[in-house]
Amino acid sequence: MSASPASATRRTLAGLLAAGALIGAAAVPAAADDHRHDHRGSHSSVVIGDVREAGRGHDNRALNREWVEVKNTGRHAVELRGFTLTDEEGNRYRFNGFRLDGKSSVRVHTGHGRDTDRDVYQGRRHQIWDERDTATLRDHRGNVIDTESWGRRGHHHGH
Repeated sequence: MSASPASATRRTLAGLLAAGALIGAAAVPAAADDHRHDHRGSHSSVVIGDVREAGRGHDNRALNREWVEVKNTGRHAVELRGFTLTDEEGNRYRFNGFRLDGKSSVRVHTGHGRDTDRDVYQGRRHQIWDERDTATLRDHRGNVIDTESWGRRGHHHGH
């Protein structure tokens, strides 16, 4: 029994459609996973970078030599509104409407100054960061994003 040209064409077309459906089905989860990674990655790319504890001094200049760097290691900008940076004693700085570009950082200074895209100021009149301390960065929901400890046995970084 021989197949008609029309049924052979239908079988070939059905085979091509089935193959396309398999390829499409395999590609969808990968694409969805990539999108999920980019969304989650926005917070996971934000880390505490360098820390500078300035020692003693209460004038504004000394206070601004003391800072904690917050870095965005990812390619995409991250909105830091509501993120907080705290020390072991519970002193807290809250970011208000700050957008941190990809592959960039901002220094959070202790004293007074004019906020820019690279430096923000807590407006405090006394030292925050001690010789031995831990900086903790939390997202707008209060989840710990990163920590950095220093002074006990060097620097210790954790997520």
